[in-house]
Amino acid sequence: MIHWLYIDPGSGSYLVQVIIAAVLGVLFYFKTTWNWIRSFFIKRPRKAEEEEHESTD
Repeated sequence: MIHWLYIDPGSGSYLVQVIIAAVLGVLFYFKTTWNWIRSFFIKRPRKAEEEEHESTD
């Protein structure tokens, strides 16, 4: 039954890539979601935006 557990190097490296990509994808998803939630509650100062509009007029 041990011969069923063999993973050749090509499949093993592909499996490692899939695991790394999944972990990074989950981290990116949560980081993006956290930044969206945080930006919803934290308002940026409007002073900088108003100065930009006045200088272009």
